[in-house]
This record gives sequence, C-alpha cells and structure tokens, in this order.
Amino acid sequence: MFRLFASSIFGLLALPVMAEVPANQLVVAGNACGPTALLNSFRFGNTDWQRPSNALAGESDKQRISTIIREFGMRPSSHIKGHPRWSRNGVNLADLCDIANEMTAGHFLPSIRQEVLFLQQGENQEKLLTRIHRCFETSIAKGLPPVVSLRRYALRGQNGKPPEWIVLDAHFVTLTAVPGKLESGSRFFPVSYIDPWGGKVCKGAISIPDHGILADNAPDSPCLEAVFTQSSVGKKLVHPGEPGGLTIAAALGRW
Repeated sequence: MFRLFASSIFGLLALPVMAEVPANQLVVAGNACGPTALLNSFRFGNTDWQRPSNALAGESDKQRISTIIREFGMRPSSHIKGHPRWSRNGVNLADLCDIANEMTAGHFLPSIRQEVLFLQQGENQEKLLTRIHRCFETSIAKGLPPVVSLRRYALRGQNGKPPEWIVLDAHFVTLTAVPGKLESGSRFFPVSYIDPWGGKVCKGAISIPDHGILADNAPDSPCLEAVFTQSSVGKKLVHPGEPGGLTIAAALGRW
C-alpha cells in the first residue's frame, strides 16, 4: 500500500523517495513546461496516479512529452476560442487542467481541480498562506504532486506612460513536498519542487512578501511570493532596481 512519510531532516510531507528521473522540457521545447510539469506530477505520484503517465506512447521523455502535446495539447481550447490548448506561448492553467483530466479518463481516477491563488474577498495574507498550504498538503497526501503556475511581475513604465504592473514571464513547476502542518503565525513554509527547465529537483519557500508585489506596500500585496532562488523564471527580463517578484499564481491538483 502507498504510504506517505515525513522527512526527519526537513519535516516535509512528501511522496516516497524519487526513483525516477524528472522529465526535462528542453528535450522538446522551451515552451513545454506545462506538459512536462504535468508528466512529472503523474510520474512522481502514487501508483494510482502513475497510470496516466505509464499509458503514454513513447519510450523516451521526448516522445512522451510530444505525445501529451500532440494528442491532448493540440485539441481546441475551451477557454480561448479558435486556438489550440498548446501553442508557441505554452499553455494556460485551465487548458492544462483539461489535459490532465483527459489523460486520467479511463484510469478510474477522481477529477483534478484548479485554483487561483490570489486573495479572495474577506481573506488576508495569513489566510491565503493557510489556504495555499492546505491545497498543496491535501493533494500530496492524496498521492498527486500539484502543478503550480508561477508568474514574475514587474512595475514598469513604458512608452512614456506611468509605471504599471506587467507579467514578465510565466512557468509551471511540480511541487513534491510541503510541511505536514503549518504552525500558527507562520509567514512562509518550505517546499521541494521539480523545475521542468532542466528537469531538476529544487528547494524553496512560499512566503508572504516583505515588499510590494502588485501593490505599493507589502501588506497590500494580493499574492504570495515564490522564493525559488534555484529557478531563473524571468530574472533576465527584470530591469535594475525594478520592483516586482515571482509569485504563486494558481495550481492544479487533487483537493
């Protein structure tokens, strides 16, 4: 029977020690992070959730990622009319969720859900941190590492106009471990994740920001910061001294 364990070193709720090698999006394309993060989610899930990835045609990760794109990603999007789900711009979370649920069809698995991880009405930053942790912990406890949408924002003036918040870059990663419990008063929690850019296992933290992101001041920020120093999402696009940060925007998983 599949069982969870808590690492005695990091105190994280995780899936069993990885025996597989994470898939690397770069064997296919620089815009294949969504399909690759989804493949890693299934691959490093429990034996039930591994069935969709094991059923993919192909003997290599290049072939398996290409199968996801060709068989599921090129179908018409239900969210962007007249466009396929996957394009040179990658894939959005809603379409990736549709792909995930179509991949699980016939494997006797429950539906995968998506959730936007910005402040809701009546929610403060501490409650948002609790909600995000609960989503991630629940999905990992149910055997499915959640796929997380990251977005890097910057406050930038363009064409002589006043500065405004813009998205510099977006990326998907697969979260593999979080604390089993969030202590009262916590302002962050550590995580382990797989970055499909290079197929590497990384460590980081999800934190209430200490500076303004999508707001002038830190207490008004409507999102949490992804302190993922091992990942370079959009870093080269940031101008010197420009306000901004990498955020946890949304996720899909089992909760």
